[in-house]
Amino acid sequence: MTTNTESATPTHVALHDIVDTAVAAGSFTTLVAAVTAAGLGETLKGAGPFTVFAPTDEAFAKLPAGTVENLLKPENKDTLVSILTYHVVPGKVMSADIAGKALHVKTVQGADVAVDATNGVTVGGATVVTADIEATNGVIHVIDAVIMPPTAA
Repeated sequence: MTTNTESATPTHVALHDIVDTAVAAGSFTTLVAAVTAAGLGETLKGAGPFTVFAPTDEAFAKLPAGTVENLLKPENKDTLVSILTYHVVPGKVMSADIAGKALHVKTVQGADVAVDATNGVTVGGATVVTADIEATNGVIHVIDAVIMPPTAA
């Protein structure tokens, strides 16, 4: 019997796009509902690549009572899109790409977000709790808070 190491399954094989990867994880039901309500599902299933800083259900639960429900209303779609696209950076940025750096990166929303990877990793003040979850069209970094884009002065 011969052993073929080429056929060994790596521990992190990207099998799904960003949306389906989030659905499969089971801890992003609020995020997936928000993405759907905002009409961003097809975009995040697209070619990408995208880097998504994905708040968990627990992160959404930290928002003031009623915030999520209010954002999911059709009349608040523009605000919801702005918040969600602030969690997305064009391109695929792995943790090794930014290790030891502090920088500002342009989000899909248009505003810059601060990323600090000098002592752990924070994004807009949220802590990355799980990094480098690969998807077929990018990467997800799990964060412990919902980050809010700067508002116009």
